[in-house]
Amino acid sequence: MTPAPAAPSRHQVLIVGGGSAGITVAARLRRAGVRDIALLEPSETHWYQPLWTLVGGGQAPLRASLRTEADVMPPGVRWLRERATAVDPAARTVTTASGRVFTYGQLVLAPGLELDWDGVPGLAPALGHDGVTSNYRPDLAPLTWEFIRRMRRGTAVFTMPSGPVKCGGAPQKIAYLAADHWRKRGVLKSIRTILVLPEPAMFKVPVFDRALRETARRYGIDVRLNSEMTAVDGPARKAVLTDHTTGTAETVRYDLLHAVPPQRAPRWLADGPLADPQSPYGYVAADRETLQHPDFPDVFVLGDVANLPTSKTGAAIRKQAPVVVSNLLAGLRGRPASARYDGYTSCPLVTARHKMLLAEFDYDLRPTPSLPFIDTTRERTDMWFLKRYGLPQLYFRAMLKGLA
Repeated sequence: MTPAPAAPSRHQVLIVGGGSAGITVAARLRRAGVRDIALLEPSETHWYQPLWTLVGGGQAPLRASLRTEADVMPPGVRWLRERATAVDPAARTVTTASGRVFTYGQLVLAPGLELDWDGVPGLAPALGHDGVTSNYRPDLAPLTWEFIRRMRRGTAVFTMPSGPVKCGGAPQKIAYLAADHWRKRGVLKSIRTILVLPEPAMFKVPVFDRALRETARRYGIDVRLNSEMTAVDGPARKAVLTDHTTGTAETVRYDLLHAVPPQRAPRWLADGPLADPQSPYGYVAADRETLQHPDFPDVFVLGDVANLPTSKTGAAIRKQAPVVVSNLLAGLRGRPASARYDGYTSCPLVTARHKMLLAEFDYDLRPTPSLPFIDTTRERTDMWFLKRYGLPQLYFRAMLKGLA
């Protein structure tokens, strides 16, 4: 006889994703007294990804961004080492790759996004050799620094794809770190640096756009706006750069290519009932203030997978998590959601080896500085030390423990 399928395992709160968002929410829920919390996360490794830019720029070791998942899992949270493959919000179930089915009272979706390396023809097979690298993969971030350190002349291309990406400033930051290194080595004038950006401006907030334009001018960087890389020929070291304003395509031979891939929601969500039909990338629908799904109020969404009009950053998650927890607790108590997220996000924009701008803003692109007595629209050394040392400590010692 074929054994009967196991009965679904039920949890009061089920969290999908053990990255920044999932762990932070789990820790806050535990501090609020919620006992029955399960978290689906297949990986045994937890990365602090914002540090990868500095790894690629030769300013931090990769190991500083690494913890085990067991180290960051909040006490009392049941860790399910499974990968989610489907969600049925009507039945309140999540199915995993092993075929297990979990039911929930409240669901928190925080699985992050997927990097679509095949989204640019030729990029995937070119990665890791012939001068092609990306700080969006931990194994390649140290290689970025090796390529930068060895370069003396030629052409360096830094690209950003169309669509929302995590840490939207990262594609630019590594270009500035590379140019600053080459300037100090006295070889910058022998290197043609091209920065390819899909937007009409370098940054959406005008005051930071002006600052970054000046940074690019200082380094002599050729900035291509409204443009993106549309193909790569790794063996020939050639990239096709397409200007979407004119429709023209230019083939550029490169010696170094730092590529950021297109990004999208995990396929099981993009093809499922929770995806926002307004998102061509499959991101999940969420009320921009309460972070609840508009059709299923027992489903909360935060982090990179949420289709919100703000940048996908860890700083945004730090402000989203308290809102999700407050509104989830209200739901458990039969009360309406009252906490509101204003779209706050933060982009630490590293512009030189020990210089950084700190862009903080909300849904309306209004600057919202955490330290209003400090002018973070100007390059500052103290802000660089904040990114290199202060923010990682805040992340591991406070945010992931539900304290910040």
